[in-house]
Amino acid sequence: MKILHTSDWHLGRSLYGQKRYAEHEAFLNWLIDLIEKEHIEILLVSGDIFDTNTPSNQAQRLYYQFSRHLPRYCQAVIIAGNHDSATFLNASKELLECLNIFVVGQISNNIQDEIFLLQDAQQNPQAIICTVPYLRDKDIRTLESGESVQDKNQQLLKGIKQHYQQVSEYALKLQQRIQKEKTITIPIIAMGHLFTAGAKTVEGDGVRDLYVGSLNHVTADIFPDHLDYVALGHLHTPQVVAGKTHIRYSGSPIPIGFGECSQTKQVILLEFSSTSFEINSIEVPVFQKLIRIQGDLTKIIQDIQLLKKTSSKAWLEIEYTGEEREPRLREKIEEVIFGSELKVLKIKNNLIYNRVMNTLEQQENLQDLTPIDVFKRCLTASEIPENQHNLLISAYNDIIQNLPDLDINAE
Repeated sequence: MKILHTSDWHLGRSLYGQKRYAEHEAFLNWLIDLIEKEHIEILLVSGDIFDTNTPSNQAQRLYYQFSRHLPRYCQAVIIAGNHDSATFLNASKELLECLNIFVVGQISNNIQDEIFLLQDAQQNPQAIICTVPYLRDKDIRTLESGESVQDKNQQLLKGIKQHYQQVSEYALKLQQRIQKEKTITIPIIAMGHLFTAGAKTVEGDGVRDLYVGSLNHVTADIFPDHLDYVALGHLHTPQVVAGKTHIRYSGSPIPIGFGECSQTKQVILLEFSSTSFEINSIEVPVFQKLIRIQGDLTKIIQDIQLLKKTSSKAWLEIEYTGEEREPRLREKIEEVIFGSELKVLKIKNNLIYNRVMNTLEQQENLQDLTPIDVFKRCLTASEIPENQHNLLISAYNDIIQNLPDLDINAE
């Protein structure tokens, strides 16, 4: 039996305003081809299918288009992540179940709702899947008046561990019953979406510590020893947890930000037989190259020219680290990339950034400033003539005011 583990698709995500639907569609098409080629029987998606709890129409189209093709090849189990709306995923739960796609958006009062016994076409048991979605504070504990932050964190961790134990114990009893009745042993696989202690993240990967720091203290011992494999989501860097090779994050299939641009992305292939269990990674192709360029203007121009010679179509994040003021930095970079298929998504001028940060008063931080405040300081730091300030501030304010009116579902 072959099982494929993936997570953190983040359908609908953009990068510095650049839509990434083409990348996600290419990945999903590749995934379908892989499932067919490898004869995958079960697909596990461990949360963060969407990048937001109000996914755009285009993001939904990709999800349902993939779901429509999937039943021709395998069954699937999907859990909600912290970016997903539990109610949105559950809305199509019954419909997708008819296609052998099982969705768990949130926990229920009945622990059995998080256990799936998957069977093959001949109704033979294949695997027991424990589906624990992203656990929010309100899901697993009751609030108590006067409790300290430490008390809250301890109760939260206790609730997470207790929930995994309850689900796993039920699965173990089911496994033992099947072993007794049918004289076969099938694997127990747990799915989860959380942050484990010692796990690796990278700059700009979008992972937020929503449990106010406590998630960093969720240790691997919350997963009982009788679990054959733990398919985790939430962290975008592929990794093994606490040195236990059967507890893994598959990572995101495409780089979420430029901090991940040098990573090799992957999905995890599990192969079970009556005598063996193998875990292997399969590299995901790069569907859109991301490149980070850093240096002074000379270094930046040289790097761009080298990319142009290779006819690169990469998206670029450029960080100017020179010590000389470059008032026409963007224009000079755009002149260099002209005529190529390179696309500059962001230019960060460290000289200007540091000047803005240096204007902060004592006891003041960036969070204390409004977007207009920051914009005014950028104008000053960039030495824009004062007679242009009012016009630029007015235009910028119009942009800020119009942002809430954008219909994200109309993409």
